[in-house]
Parts: sequence; C-alpha cells; structure tokens
Amino acid sequence: MAAAAGAWLRGCAKLRRHTPAYLAPWRVSPCVFRSSKSELKPNLASDGLACAPLQMFTEEEAMLKDMVTKFAQERVAPFVQKMDENAKMEDSIIQGLFEQGVCTLLPNLYFWKLMSIELGEEYGGTGASFFSIILAVEELAKVDPAVALVCELQNTLTNKLFTTYGTEEQKRTYLPRVSKDTLGSFCLSEAGSGSDAFSLKTRAEKKGDYYIINGSKMWISLAEDAGVFFVMANTDPSLGYRGITCFIVDRNTEGLHVGKKEDKLGIRASSTCPVTFDNVKVPETNILGQVGQGYKYAIGMLNTGRIGIAAQMLGLAQGCFDRTVPYTKERVQFGKSVFDFQGMQHQIAQVATQLEAARLLTYNAARLAETGRPAIKEASMAKYFTAEVPASPSLQGFIPLLVATLTTSKCIEWMGGVGFTKNYPIEKYYRDCKIGTIYEGTSNIQLSTIAKFLAQEY
Repeated sequence: MAAAAGAWLRGCAKLRRHTPAYLAPWRVSPCVFRSSKSELKPNLASDGLACAPLQMFTEEEAMLKDMVTKFAQERVAPFVQKMDENAKMEDSIIQGLFEQGVCTLLPNLYFWKLMSIELGEEYGGTGASFFSIILAVEELAKVDPAVALVCELQNTLTNKLFTTYGTEEQKRTYLPRVSKDTLGSFCLSEAGSGSDAFSLKTRAEKKGDYYIINGSKMWISLAEDAGVFFVMANTDPSLGYRGITCFIVDRNTEGLHVGKKEDKLGIRASSTCPVTFDNVKVPETNILGQVGQGYKYAIGMLNTGRIGIAAQMLGLAQGCFDRTVPYTKERVQFGKSVFDFQGMQHQIAQVATQLEAARLLTYNAARLAETGRPAIKEASMAKYFTAEVPASPSLQGFIPLLVATLTTSKCIEWMGGVGFTKNYPIEKYYRDCKIGTIYEGTSNIQLSTIAKFLAQEY
C-alpha cells in the first residue's frame, strides 16, 4: 500500500512539472488577458476626434445616407422585380450611380457620386469617407443587393486598387473614367483556384516591353458591363504565389473574351461571367504596382472589401425585416394581429437583436479601416457574423444560419404563404443572401483568419 501511494505521489509531481503554463493554479495569473488590455484615447483636442456611438454620423454621412435612401426608393425599387426576372441590370440605374447628386443643408451644398465616394475630387470623385461607402451599400441593399454590389465593388476594389497602387499616369488615365462611366472588374478566381486563390494558372509571359497573358477566370463579377479588368496572372510560376502580378487590361484588348453570364440563384441583376485571355498583349506600363506583389494587393483589397459585403448582407436583412414586420401587425388571425402573439414578438425581438449586433460589428470594422488602424480580424468577424452566425436555439434548433438567412427565412415564415411567392420581394431577399457565405472569402476562410489573429494575440 505504501509503495503504491509513493508511486502515485511521484506521478502527480511529474504531472505538475509538465502542466502547461495556462493551466497554472487559480491563484497564479499566467498572463494578462488580451481582452483586458486597453488603449489610450487619442488626444481629442489635437486630433479633432470625439467619442461617439457607432451609429452617430457626421453631417455629410447623414446627408449621403438620406440621398441614397431616396435614390434607392425612386430609381431602383421600380425595376427590382424586372431586373431579377431578366437577370439584367437597368442601364438607367448604372447611369444613376455614376451621376452627381446634390444634397442641400443650408448654408452648405454637398455633391455625391455613388461610384466614387472616397475618390478625390481631382479625379471627379466625392472625396468622402470610407464609412460613407458602407452606409451607401447598406441603404442600396435594403432595396436591391445586386445594385449594392455594383456600388460596393466599384468603391472598395476598383477605385481602391488604382488609388493605392497605381502610378500617377495610371491614375490620370483611369480614375476619371471609373468616376464617370466605366465599371471595373476584378479577375482572381479560376476553375481550380477558389478559396485557394493563389494556386491560379493564368500566365503572363514577358516579351520585351510587354506581357502576353493566357488563361481563364471564373465567377467574375460585373464582367458583362466592365470597361477595365484587373487580371491576376503569374509571371514566374517557379516562384509560386510570389510570381502573381496584377495587370490592367482594357475591355477592347484583342484576345480578351467575356463568356456567357451565369444563371444564378440570387443577385441576378449583377452579372457573373467567365473571362478568357488568349494571347492578350499588355504593355509593361499596365502592371499595377510591382511585379510579384499581386497576391499582397489581392489580400489587402479583399480584407477591406469584406466590410462592404458585410454592409450588403446587413442592408439586405434589414430591408427584408422592414418589409415584413408591418405585415405581421396588419395580418389578423384568431381575432388579433399576428404581431400581438407573444411567441411572434419573441422571434421578432431575437432577429432584431441579431441585426443590431451585425450592424455594430460592421460599423466598428469600417471606422477602424477608415482611420487606418488594423481591421483584418474585425472585417472577417463582421462578414462572418452577417454571413454565418448560430441562430438562437429557440429559433433554429442549433442550426448555424447567417444573419441574413436567419432574417429572410423567418420573414418568409412570418408572412406565411404570400412570403413564399414571387408576388412579394421576401423570397428574393432569401435567394440573394446565400452568396454572402461564398464570395470575398467563404465563412470557413473568415474563421481561419480570425483564429490566426487570436493565436497571435494569445
């Protein structure tokens, strides 16, 4: 017995010697938790900053929000059903997005162009904030997420690529065009490179002072109407992803072919097409940034773009919610409105809470990005939450659903049979939202990104 007890004690001592630091006794604090750390506030007087709730906007932002709301209701809403059925964006809507709008708040006049919100005035843009882009995308998505996508991609990808990495000559050549009437299209994905984007096979071979591009791309947004393409191609496959370079290719370049657009489940008015490159000759001066740095540019742009997609999903869900709740207050069953049943009220309250949480995540990521602070983790969290978050167990039986899907799914149920028909827009919101878990990084990619940053923090 004594021998057994001694062996047991020796085993316990050995176990203690090999216990990881983070399993130390409660009385020992192995580290300061990352979540407990705080940052000093900036010098409010010198920096001109003020602490305010995330949903408090500047005068310019509030004006833009109101203008976009009006544009969406008057210029977009009448065509939503037709565009969805025909899978074609109305030309007048694209023109309207490029047009200059005027907001008046005496004594000030504000001029807005929804396709160049953050772009400087010297290039024909508005010169507003990044957060203004997020507000515009959210408001447009309340009416039609496909139109919101056009605005989002033009602002967060096309304009941002030129302003961040373009030469002065490239800026002078292209920025006035993309501000006035030219859509851009980002060509990254291929048949064999989706989430593993940097395994792309499109090749760019150097010939003197120009390159010859050969290859094909898939799932290219806005390709049907785009006038300029950002093409990711590998200039030296032996270097792997470090050979990926971004090329600016005009639509009318010989050898560039835009294929038949996809017949999609949702966001049907926004085109998605394959694009092929058959001996496309591109001058060396059309390289965006530096040779071999294309993968860095893609990562950077997608990290910012994810905030825009979060705003799109948020607006989509809110638009669906706003159309449905009034119906529940008008629809009478068993002698009272559907809304007056406590079970219904609890469901509506839970969905409203999810929407508010998604909005705060999205706005926080946008404000961080706007001030130049790191926001990669926050952007992924915002996109993931608006695109895939566990619904309340009482609502969905532990089934993971995206906020937008949770909202649109419940809205169809709340409206009953009419919500299941194409006579009402609720089923369209339901179809439109699924893409949120796929493009600009799937939900699993977002989780991997978040986990990577958590590993660094702890």
